[in-house]
Amino acid sequence: MRLFSIRGGVHPQDQKSLSAERPIEPLPLPQLLHLPLQQHIGAAANPMVERRQQVAKGELIARAQGPVSAPIHAPTSGRIAGIGLYPANHPSGLSVRTISLQPDGEERWVEGLEGVADPFALEPEEIARRVAAAGVVGLGGATFPAAVKLNLRNRYELHRLVINGAECEPYLTCDDRLMREQAAAIVDGARIMAYALGVARIIIAIENNKPQAQQAMLNTAVGHGGLEIVGLPMHYPMGSEKHLVQTLTGQETPARGLTADIGVVVHNPATAFAVHQALRDGRPLIDRVVTITGGAISQPRNLRVPIGTRIETLIEASGGFAEPPARLVSGGPMMGQVISSARAPVIKGTNGILALTEAETRIREPSACIRCGKCVEVCPCGLVPLEMAALVRAGQPKRAVDAGLLDCISCGCCAYACPAHLPLVQYFVHAKGAMAERDRIKQKQTETKRLADQRTARMEAIKQAKRAAMAKRKPAAKPAASD
Repeated sequence: MRLFSIRGGVHPQDQKSLSAERPIEPLPLPQLLHLPLQQHIGAAANPMVERRQQVAKGELIARAQGPVSAPIHAPTSGRIAGIGLYPANHPSGLSVRTISLQPDGEERWVEGLEGVADPFALEPEEIARRVAAAGVVGLGGATFPAAVKLNLRNRYELHRLVINGAECEPYLTCDDRLMREQAAAIVDGARIMAYALGVARIIIAIENNKPQAQQAMLNTAVGHGGLEIVGLPMHYPMGSEKHLVQTLTGQETPARGLTADIGVVVHNPATAFAVHQALRDGRPLIDRVVTITGGAISQPRNLRVPIGTRIETLIEASGGFAEPPARLVSGGPMMGQVISSARAPVIKGTNGILALTEAETRIREPSACIRCGKCVEVCPCGLVPLEMAALVRAGQPKRAVDAGLLDCISCGCCAYACPAHLPLVQYFVHAKGAMAERDRIKQKQTETKRLADQRTARMEAIKQAKRAAMAKRKPAAKPAASD
């Protein structure tokens, strides 16, 4: 298959060998699980349980709210310990509303979870409904509700499904191991999604540094027409959805558009595996594979982890620290987020926990921009990061937006290549977060004003109705007495 080149990009040092040969192991149940209500893109889930309530494994404990949302299910049986604030898996370390569950060790499944023997006999809408009910979201880190993507057939002319097995982040190996160990289930999940989308062609794209995963998928693909395994060059950020599609098709996704605009839908291998479990077994998304690695981890490994497990529990299960880490990161080193507290839980989008040494962090004291243009050269989106950074630092976010801020995919190539060690991507992430918060406040103010105006109109209508009623009750004036 012909591949097309993409602009920019970098070649960070590959550190996958730390954990790539470690098979996926199940993590023993922790003593307490913490399940944030907001662990996907869209509206937070709404809790359906109360403190001290007993729940079964797989039971719905928080219902999705709105069209873009995802429910949350109990990862095991036990007792609800509380619903309150708990540190988030986020650089801010701020607390978010969370359900805490104390496992009872019985692993007692909820009744009524049933799979489907032949998902291809279902209507596409029913497949999307079951995927939504299982709480499946994009497990590559995006956490977009998977069912919303499966319904894109209603609005776009689709022709292709791409399973994104690039896993271009230098340290992560969870997708690699999953493709090696669960190839048949991933292919099955991909075929179910392709059927739901109404597309006949599936491409499973894998970077060439994962030959065992490529071979496992090739062996499984035999006999499935319309399914192709494609090797990708090692080139960060090859795993970026838009750049992956450009590599495979030569077509560029419109600015601020979706790959569906050019007929392609992209899902992660772990998402395909979760769809397989949801349809074949009726199993909701209650755990996921996480890579625990980095130079400061004693025994790097890949673990199947119940959602809600504290990060510090994963570190303990990996032999603890070989040396004090300079930085803890959730996700990969290029696009991941610094963790402020190891008490934060694993959420659906957590694909890796990195404990990096000082040498690995490449932390340097930033100096003034020398306008060398390196950041422009490596930007895969064709932006001018040095200009955007100057505008952000000058407090001019609108002008930064005009310069392309919202087209930035936060891949980190600019910061990686910057000889002045400027934290460019951090500027952009901060600016985008501040703008999103401003938009939320503005939307809230608009909604508050709309409700206030409605109330004023309603009260005025009531007053007028009362005045009209009083006028009717008022006795007619007596005629003047005649002489």
